[in-house]
Amino acid sequence: MAQTVSVIVSAADRARLVAIVGDRSRPLKHVQRARIVLYSADRLSVLKVARRAEVSRPAVWRWQRHYAEDGVERLLREGSRKPGKPPVPLPVVAKVVALTCSEPPGEVTHWTGRAMAEATGLSLTTIQRIWKAHKLAPHRLRTFKRSRDPAFAEKVEDIVGLYMHPPAHAVVLSIDEKSQIQALDRTQPGLPLKPGKCGTMTHDYKRHGTTTLFAAFNVLDGAVLGRCMQKHTHQEFIRFLNAVEREVPAGKIVHAILDNYATHKHPKVREWLTRHPRWVFHFTPTSGSWINAVENFFSVLTRRRIRRGVFKSIANLQAAINRYLAEHNANPKPFIWTKPAKVILAKLERLPVPSV
Repeated sequence: MAQTVSVIVSAADRARLVAIVGDRSRPLKHVQRARIVLYSADRLSVLKVARRAEVSRPAVWRWQRHYAEDGVERLLREGSRKPGKPPVPLPVVAKVVALTCSEPPGEVTHWTGRAMAEATGLSLTTIQRIWKAHKLAPHRLRTFKRSRDPAFAEKVEDIVGLYMHPPAHAVVLSIDEKSQIQALDRTQPGLPLKPGKCGTMTHDYKRHGTTTLFAAFNVLDGAVLGRCMQKHTHQEFIRFLNAVEREVPAGKIVHAILDNYATHKHPKVREWLTRHPRWVFHFTPTSGSWINAVENFFSVLTRRRIRRGVFKSIANLQAAINRYLAEHNANPKPFIWTKPAKVILAKLERLPVPSV
C-alpha cells in the first residue's frame, strides 16, 4: 500500500475536523483519523503525519483514501470487516481434551502444541486456547513416591496429631540436617537485574568445601535452633541434641520428629535417648520426608540465601546461614498444619500400589 491520493480539505470539512480534534468526548480513533486528514492537507510527508498522529504509515494511506472517497463521515464509522472465525465445535474440543489425556503415538513421551495441532488439523493458537480453558499442561510433570512402610498410617497419624494437637507442657521439634551445603564461588562476577534483562551468573564455579546444618524447628512458635558442623555423623548429631537440650526449659517433654537416617538410630544416639527420658523420638515413614516440618525451612533457606549466593570460604557460607537464622528468629511464625491424617490417607489411597 502506498499514497495514491492528494488530500484536499474544504473550509467546511476543516472546521468540522478541527472540532472533532478538540472534542474531548470523542473516541481516540476518531481524533487520530481527523488529525491524519488535517496533517495531510498541510502537505506533510506520510512519515511526519504518522509520527504526529501516532499511527503507522499504512494507516495514514488507508484513511487518506477513505476521506477522499467518502468525506468526513467515513472517518466516523468502521468499515466492513470479514466475519470472524466460528467457535470450535464442542465435539472437536472434547476430542482435543481426550487426545491430550491419552498417550501420544509412537515413542513420544508427551503431547506438544504443534503435534496436537497437526493431529487435529487445528491451529497452534486454538490448541493453546483449549488447553488453557481446560487447565491442561502436557509439558508439566509432578513426581511422587508412595511409602512402603508397613506402619505408614500409624506414623502419619502420630506426627500429624503432634502438629495439630500438640500435648500440653511439651515442646514439639522437627529435627533434621541439611548436609553437603557447598560454598561455591563463581569464576566471574555476574550482572545485576535490569529492565528487560534478567540477572546473570556463570554456570561454572569454584568449590571451597561443604558444611552441614543441623536444625531443630519449634512447631509451636516457629523458632529454629541451628548449628553448622563439618560432618553429619552420630557424634555431631549428639552434640546438636545436647545444644537443644540446654535450650529447652526444664520440666518440659520434648517430642522430636526425625526421618529414618541411620545417624538418628545409631546405638550411641539410643544410649543418649535413654539418659534423657524426657525426649521422645517420632520417626517419619520411609520415603515420607514431606511430613517433616523442618524441610520447609530448609527449602526457603536454599532459595533465599544459598542457591544464588557467592561464598569464598566455608566460614563465609556459615556466617550467611547464621545471619539467616538470626533474621528468621527475629520474627518467627508458628507452624500450622491444616490437613488431618484421614484426609492425607484418603488422598494417598488413589495412588498406585508400589510393586515389591
